[in-house]
Amino acid sequence: MEAVFWWTIFPYICGTILIIAGFYKFVFRGKSWTAPSTEIFEKKWLRIGSILFHYGIIFAFFGHVMGVLIPIEVYNAMGIDEHTYHLFAIAGGGVAGLMVVFGLIFMLIRKLSVERVRAHTTFADYFTIVLLFLVAGMGTYLTIIYDLTVVAYEYRVTIGPWFRSLFTFHPKSELMLGIPTLFKVHVILAFILFAAIPFTKLVHMFSFPLRYPSRAPQQYRSRNGYNKNSR
Repeated sequence: MEAVFWWTIFPYICGTILIIAGFYKFVFRGKSWTAPSTEIFEKKWLRIGSILFHYGIIFAFFGHVMGVLIPIEVYNAMGIDEHTYHLFAIAGGGVAGLMVVFGLIFMLIRKLSVERVRAHTTFADYFTIVLLFLVAGMGTYLTIIYDLTVVAYEYRVTIGPWFRSLFTFHPKSELMLGIPTLFKVHVILAFILFAAIPFTKLVHMFSFPLRYPSRAPQQYRSRNGYNKNSR
């Protein structure tokens, strides 16, 4: 029953919600397809937290591509053995995970401590940060502490093939039955996060700012001493 629901039905439920809800929001709720900046209210905490989080999440994304989407046979063909792979995975993945976690902590502190930012923070914002923190925190723990103190688990022969099989609509759910519980929880939380994307500001991650480099700059003028006739 576990294999049927969690590793066959549940991923497709989350994926369907992501696609349908995302399409609906883009077509019918276009004005909400954004992540309004609160930089005008506070910059110090935002600058630190945002940079750590965004760069960390980019590095983590490519790390997951290398570990989950690229088959282990590719690394074997390149002469990269298991020890070497996990050494770089622990180092790179650990740094990326810590960047995401600390970035989220800084942003959460900012939302709670700065009154004007707190006034513009919704339940969805808090939900997003907490869920991201759980996913990233557990992933960082698995990468640094679990792999170094318990065992360097070879997810490339279980989670990787299972995840890739979802795209062929022939899920190999049996591969997920024997993996450590913490890895199962990490994967389930990640799919919940995917399903929640259309209902949060994370949806802006699917927008690529093609016109940003050529757009006209925004200008702000103080009302004090502003002369309309000088225009």
